Amino acid sequence: MNTTTRGWINGMIGVAIFSGSLPATRLAVLGLDPLFVTAARAALAGLLALAVLVATRSPRPERSDLRTLLLVAFGVVVGFPLFSALALQTITSAHSLVFIGLLPLATAIFGTWLGGERPSRAFWAFAILGAASVAGFAFSQDGSGSLGADALMMGAIVTCGYGYAEGGRLSRRLGGWQVICWVLVLSLPVSLPLAVVLRPTVWTGVAASAWGGLAYVTVFSMLVGFIFWYRGLSQGGIAAVGQLQLLQPFMGLMLAAWLLGEPVTPVMLAVTVFVVACVAGAKYTAAAPVPVSGAAR
Repeated sequence: MNTTTRGWINGMIGVAIFSGSLPATRLAVLGLDPLFVTAARAALAGLLALAVLVATRSPRPERSDLRTLLLVAFGVVVGFPLFSALALQTITSAHSLVFIGLLPLATAIFGTWLGGERPSRAFWAFAILGAASVAGFAFSQDGSGSLGADALMMGAIVTCGYGYAEGGRLSRRLGGWQVICWVLVLSLPVSLPLAVVLRPTVWTGVAASAWGGLAYVTVFSMLVGFIFWYRGLSQGGIAAVGQLQLLQPFMGLMLAAWLLGEPVTPVMLAVTVFVVACVAGAKYTAAAPVPVSGAAR
C-alpha cells in the first residue's frame, strides 16, 4: 500500500469520526452547559494528548510554530466546539449538518489565502452559490432552526475551516498527530481551569446520554479523529484528501436520524446535495491557481 492510499484511508477514518461530532454534541448540551462541554472536551483531550506526547517522547515544536499552533487552537479547540455547542441548544444536529457542507469550501478558501493563490472566477462563482444556498436555507421558515443559531453555525464553519487550513500546512512538517496533540496541550492552561470552574453543581441529574456525548467529542472528535485526519492530509495531500469532507454531511444526517431520531427533511437533503455540488465544482475549478505575491502566510 503506497503513501497516497494510506492517506485516503486515514482521511476517510477521520471524516467518519467527525461525522458523529454534531450528533454527540447535541446529546451533550441537552444535559450539560455548552461552555462546560467546550472546556471539558478540550481539557480532557489535552490530558490524553499530554500522555501521548510523554509516552512517545515527541520533540517540542519550534518557537516559530507556536503562533500557528495557537491559531489552530482558536479554530478547532475554541471556535468550532463553542459555536456549534451554543447553536445545538436550540437546533437539531440534522439542521446543523447542512452547514457542514460548507466546511470543505471554507478550508479551501483559507488554504488559498494562506498559500498565496488566486483562484479562478468559476471558483468564486461556486463559492457564492454554495454560500447563498445555505443562507437561503437559514432564512427559510422550515421550523427547525433560528437565525441566531444559524449565525453561530456559520461562525463554527469559518473558524474550523481556518483551523483545518493552518493545521494542514503545519502537519506536513511537524507531523499529523503531533499537531493536534501540541494544540491541545498548549490549550490546557486555559481549558483545564475553565472546565473545573464551569463543572455542573449537581452531577446526579445529568443523563448518561449527555456524558456519553461528551465522552465521544472528547476522545474521538477532539483527538483521535484529528490524528487520522491530519495524517491523511499529510500523506495524501490537503487538496485531494480534503475532498472526503464532502461525505461528512451525509454520514452525519444518517447518524442524526439513527441515534437521535431527528427528522431529515427533503429540504435538508436537497440543500446539502446542492452545497456539496458547489463545493466539488469550486475545488475542481480551483486547480492550477496563480500565486499572489505578498499574500498572508
